[in-house]
Amino acid sequence: MKLISGSSNPDLAAAIADVLDVPLTSVEIERFRDQEIFVRINENVRGEDIFLIQPTSAPANDHLMELLILIDALVRASAERITAVVPYYGYARQDRKTGGRTPISAKLVANLISKAGADRVLTIDLHAGQIQGFFDIPTDNLFGQPVFVQDIKDNYSRKERDNLLFVSPDTGGVVRTRSIAKQFNADIAIVDKRRPKAGEAEVMNIIGEVEGRDCILYDDIIDSGGTLCNAANALMEHGAGSVTAYITHGVLSDPAVERITKSVIKEVVTTDTIAQPDKVKDCPKIREVSVAKLLGEAIRRIANDESVSKLFG
Repeated sequence: MKLISGSSNPDLAAAIADVLDVPLTSVEIERFRDQEIFVRINENVRGEDIFLIQPTSAPANDHLMELLILIDALVRASAERITAVVPYYGYARQDRKTGGRTPISAKLVANLISKAGADRVLTIDLHAGQIQGFFDIPTDNLFGQPVFVQDIKDNYSRKERDNLLFVSPDTGGVVRTRSIAKQFNADIAIVDKRRPKAGEAEVMNIIGEVEGRDCILYDDIIDSGGTLCNAANALMEHGAGSVTAYITHGVLSDPAVERITKSVIKEVVTTDTIAQPDKVKDCPKIREVSVAKLLGEAIRRIANDESVSKLFG
């Protein structure tokens, strides 16, 4: 097997390489003055099983194009099999038509990756599970939940865990939230958002008993942080003891860091699927846990033709 990293998240790629004890293959990635991307694979990959690590996070279009160009270079270099390891799958939120004359961009990106020459895709916590069906090649959608479950066990005593309440920040994440709550035999609550009409503030209705409970908001993506911070405010107004958030993908677009810093949220825990700038790393309310071991084990299983689903049960 050979591991190749794009420029999107080299730290995560290096951590995966350490887990597998496999060095990263040397690659040159350059940008011309007009921002065209040029790549060169500096080692022989003919007949090799390649795992190409490249989240398509911001700038999403640049990192997506870089992924496609790297795949094309590997195909033309006669790689035996190419697995696109895309820990964060950009455009996943555009998984259906939201109105007339709108695209399904998640399907378009799936087509691009397949047509470029990838033989397989490995990702984590797709925004919508049905996106796996957009691909005509095998796709493994890993769950970040085991990483968070371990982190909660490490940071909460058994007595503290008895007071946890897992909260879905919207009705669409109920299945995800119920799944992690089941690991602790805990209850769940739901934040139901309503906007009476355009221009009026959202009304947050809480479904469930939150008074005196230590609430954990659980979701797959945090972008600007508005919904999460509003949900945290609503929980505290309903008597919650504290609010912590566990979110797989920290997109954290401006002004997310400022909002989180000023919010009632005790802590936001994300994974390292997306490389973060210094302002995120320096925020005392944001903490990162690594998915390198999870991805490394999945890569090892794929390379050895072993079951990936057994990672989760």
